[in-house]
Parts: sequence; structure tokens; C-alpha cells
Amino acid sequence: MQVQVNIEFDQLVQAVKSLPPNQLKQLLSKIENQAEKSLPEMDLEDLLLKGPVATEKQMAVIENNRKAINQWRNK
Repeated sequence: MQVQVNIEFDQLVQAVKSLPPNQLKQLLSKIENQAEKSLPEMDLEDLLLKGPVATEKQMAVIENNRKAINQWRNK
């Protein structure tokens, strides 16, 4: 049997606040376990290697911008 109830977020917060301490701990541990399962572990190196890479044209634009800024700063 499945029941769905639509409640406002504020009502949910009030319901959670009214839980006894032991049930609140149970709820928090279940939420933390679910959150840990839903986030895949990714190594920082893997994350950086899979990130965006600038093209040669974009690198040339960046270099020209740097030169222009340096000339402006030295005036």
C-alpha cells in the first residue's frame, strides 16, 4: 500500500521538529545514508581530467587579453 501526501515545506519542517530525539536521529541517519549513496565518488584528478579544455583559438584570445591588460597597467 502506498500513500502520497502533498504538504508544504514549512509543514514538513514542523513535523520533523516535533519528532522525539530517537526518531530524529533515525531520520537523520537514513537521510545521510541516502545522500552518500546518491553521490558518486570521484577522484579530484579524474574530475579535472574530464573538465573542459580550451582550444588554441581560445588560448590565443586569452593571451592577447593578458597582453592588453599588462599594457594598460603599465601606462
